[in-house]
Amino acid sequence: MNPSDILILPGWQNSGPAHWQSRWEAQWAYHRVQQHDWQRPLRGDWNIQLEEAVLARSGPVLLVAHSLGCVLVAAWAAHSRNTHRVAGALLVAPPDLERDDLRPLLPSWTPIERRRLPFRSTLVASSNDPYAAEAHAQALAQAWGSEYVAAGPAGHLNADSGLGDWPAGQALLRALMPA
Repeated sequence: MNPSDILILPGWQNSGPAHWQSRWEAQWAYHRVQQHDWQRPLRGDWNIQLEEAVLARSGPVLLVAHSLGCVLVAAWAAHSRNTHRVAGALLVAPPDLERDDLRPLLPSWTPIERRRLPFRSTLVASSNDPYAAEAHAQALAQAWGSEYVAAGPAGHLNADSGLGDWPAGQALLRALMPA
């Protein structure tokens, strides 16, 4: 699979240089889907950017989403006519945007889409993520038809979690790659 066909979908405020997504982008030449506004994300705008990134590739793509990027994948999949182009998705640390403390911060992102994804997916969640209870992540995995992987107590599975290059995540991604 061409590395540029692996689409990195960061969450709110993007992924900084120490984040595993940025490290993967630098190390493996994966393609980060750029958004117009990382600080005030609008679901419709982010959906368009993902749609254009998928359409810009000739072959199948893999989606590598973190946090809000996971919610983006579900929202996009519910409306796109191009989901057949996705070979799989790695969904890491989806937030609970319907919580009272998070809903006002990202108002265009609720309700969270809960339709079954039309492609293979693996959802990875931590038992102590400050943005979502593990039960929320398990419920999303079930609704989206994703394989659920418990990461243990690893926070938001971001740079603060000390994952470095996160080889365990890379193994999960490789398992989603088409043969």
